[in-house]
Amino acid sequence: MNSEAIVIDQSVRMLDADIWFALPAGFFPLPLNELVQSGHAPEVAESAHPLRALVEALNFTDEHQLLVPLFAPILRMSYVLARSGVVHFSVGLHRDDKGDGSLLPSLFTLGWSETAWAPRGVTAARTAAGLLDARHVELLDLPCGPASLAETLMSVQVADAPQELLQLAVHVPYPDAAKLAVLTLSTPAVHHADHYRHLLREVARMVTFKNPLLVDEDEA
Repeated sequence: MNSEAIVIDQSVRMLDADIWFALPAGFFPLPLNELVQSGHAPEVAESAHPLRALVEALNFTDEHQLLVPLFAPILRMSYVLARSGVVHFSVGLHRDDKGDGSLLPSLFTLGWSETAWAPRGVTAARTAAGLLDARHVELLDLPCGPASLAETLMSVQVADAPQELLQLAVHVPYPDAAKLAVLTLSTPAVHHADHYRHLLREVARMVTFKNPLLVDEDEA
């Protein structure tokens, strides 16, 4: 799972944006509007439609039938998240280069959550302490400010059978301390928890609340 290369989305140039971030190679955006308008999570065979163009573009046609059940738990979660303040979805496809070479799917989301005002460091610590079901919690000191990372295991139903889903979340208080940017990374590849934890830390370190493409007048 090589994630060394960084791909920056063109949305970095949006004038009304209030957060910027970068994702490693292997992540591709999902159609947020299509997910919201669907209204509910369809059956597995139908829920693959957001992935069809992606699969064809990546020449994974031979593995298309494998991707449908592989992404089923992640897509089911995406239909719920699409109505809960999430503003960005990306699916991740990486090869298990430390295992059998199979495809490892993941879902990255970015959303907002309101919070009562408090110093940003206090908010980050309070958020971490409040996640009682987390199996791993840590505080982060990011270039954009304090944050917390939490790791939980969830159980989702796929074809009437429960499946474990690893969910990692980083909560980053906004500079006005009135809301939180929430970065999540979900995957059924529970056995690669260390890798995905490291990956989300690296994404969080690249979060900024100032447009990175703007040049200060003193530097022009």
